[in-house]
Order: sequence, then C-alpha cells, then structure tokens
Amino acid sequence: MGNSFGTLFRITTWGESHGAGVGVVIDGCPPNLPITAEEIQVELDRRRPGQSSIVTPRKEADSLEILSGLYEGRTTGTPISILVRNTDQRPSAYDEMLEKYRPSHADYTYQAKFGRRDPRGGGRSSARETVGRVAAGAIAKKILSLGAAVEVRAYVAQVQDIAMAPLAGFPALADVEANAVRCPDPVAAQRMIERIKEVRSQGDSVGGVVECRVRGLPAGLGVPVFDRLEADLAKAMLSLPASKGFEVGSGFAGTLLKGSEHNDPFVIREGRVRTASNRSGGVQGGISNGEELFFRTAFKPTATILRPQKTVDIHGAETELAARGRHDPCVLPRAVPIIEAMTALVLLDHWMRDSAQNRAFEFSLS
Repeated sequence: MGNSFGTLFRITTWGESHGAGVGVVIDGCPPNLPITAEEIQVELDRRRPGQSSIVTPRKEADSLEILSGLYEGRTTGTPISILVRNTDQRPSAYDEMLEKYRPSHADYTYQAKFGRRDPRGGGRSSARETVGRVAAGAIAKKILSLGAAVEVRAYVAQVQDIAMAPLAGFPALADVEANAVRCPDPVAAQRMIERIKEVRSQGDSVGGVVECRVRGLPAGLGVPVFDRLEADLAKAMLSLPASKGFEVGSGFAGTLLKGSEHNDPFVIREGRVRTASNRSGGVQGGISNGEELFFRTAFKPTATILRPQKTVDIHGAETELAARGRHDPCVLPRAVPIIEAMTALVLLDHWMRDSAQNRAFEFSLS
C-alpha cells in the first residue's frame, strides 16, 4: 500500500516522525555481502538532523540497530531489518496542528484520505521517514561499488536563484562534503549558506535543485515500456518529501533545441559504442547507454515555516497558524544523501532484474 519500493531488491519503510522509531525491512539482498553497521551509519550521519547551523536543530544521533539478516558480518540472504529509535521527540510542539492544517503540508490530504492523521511532525509525510531509505541505500551502494565500481554522486546545484558554476568533471565526495550546504562550488556554497541563514532569521524557507551523476553504469539497464530507467528514477525522486520536479539530461532546456542540435552522435571510443555528447543524460529509450547518468530534482521551500499563515481548522473555520517545532529552512543539504540512496536502490534493482531476464539462463539454438 505505497510503503514498499523495488522489485527484486525491495524495501519497506515504517515509522513516524515523533513515534518510537523509524526503520526499514530490506528483502532480496544477496547473501554473503560483507557489510557493517558502521558503513551504514556513515550515510545516516550525512542525513541526520542537527549537523549544521542551516538545518533543523533537532538532536538525533540516528544510531542504527540491525535486527536481522546479518551473521558474522555478512548478509544471509534473508530480510534485513534496521531500526533507528527516535530520542528527541517533542510532540507537544505540534499541539496546534491537532486542529489546524499547515499550508502546503500533508495535514489536510492525509486527513481527507484516511479520516485521521498523526500530526506530530507530519507522521509518515515527514522527511524522517527517509532514514530507512538511506540505510537501505547504503547497502545498495556497497553492492554497486563491489560489483562494477559504480559511483553515485549528488550535490546541491542551486538554492533559490543562486546557482553553482558548471562542473569540469565528476565531483569528488570531499568537495561535496567540504561545506554545510553540500555544493562542490565553494563560492556559490558560501552565498547559498548566507541565503539560507537569512531566510531562517525571517522565519521563512527556500527551495532549490539537487543534481545527481552516476558513472560506471553499463549499457542495458532499464525495462521497456513502463519501467523505463528514467521513469523509475522519476518515481523514486518524486516520492521524496518536498520534491516537485525531475528532469534527466537536457530536460526542459532540451525543448529549446532542434533535433540536429540535441541528438547525441554515436562514435567508437576505446573499442565500444559511445556518444560524442550526452544530452540524453545516459538514458535512451528508457535504457542506460553506458554514458554518465545525469538528472536533476527540484525541491520546494519547506512547507512548515515560523511565520503566521492563513489556514483553516478541522471544523472548517478560517484561522491563522504560526508553526512551532524544529524545521529545515532548506531541505537540500540533507536531501543529497537521500537522492544518492534512492538512485542506488533503483540502479541495483534494475541490475538484478536485467541479470534475471538476460543472464540467468543460456539457450543454445541450432
């Protein structure tokens, strides 16, 4: 019912923002994979709240507990269950939201669908749900790195109207992690940080764009027609809280070009078929072509802000709401590891599906 993602490498997340904890069950992980809690914790630390002055001050260590699926440091092939306990819940900060709907938040739509909701921080609609995705994504990234040296790198490319300079090459993780906003352009990063601090001081929020690039992918990943690689990536990214747009390769800018300008000419390079340009973003016909995968995800300004806003309550009366609680003035810095996790989950699932269909059996036809 919407809480699971993937086909052969499948995850199910659970838990609410201010409940006892959040977590994930991972099914389909191959056996004998060497993985430790410490490796997964590295990714959770990149996502956790309270890590800098430009994110929510909520203090959560996000320490994980692996409950099943591992024995003596290796996966067993059975479901992996991971728990992260919530230790800094403050549900009383959301008392006013018991009856008042936050503008552009999921309060009203959850109420309309289910007839009841968990108002504490947004319940399942909170970005805290993504803890499980990042934990599962850490395992997927490990498998991809061991199997084919696939690298997944996301970074903040734009905050409001402040955009980074074009990159000369594949960004290094150290450059992305060198500043609190996770932008590999240090000049733009400083301006982004100042902008986020400015709007935070005003009780407001801003949005922006996260770019993601993947290198090391082979040609052939993706399933026509409805499970095209970019279609599954779009679903993964648009399932994230606050996401509002997705484009791959040239995206919407490609609509300004002619076919003769947009097409990627094929060439032979290093003994294999390559493309001279990459406006396709590494995907053609819904299938990876062996070039660098490149896409962008747009995030709206955080819906919960500390300024008074007009709204209505559950009784249908017009009212005003000035939210309390601890919220990100910009979701982008913490969205970076989440984007990477969801990308790894999509790619690994498609890799496994490709192997199951095309490489599980060999037929001799004569």
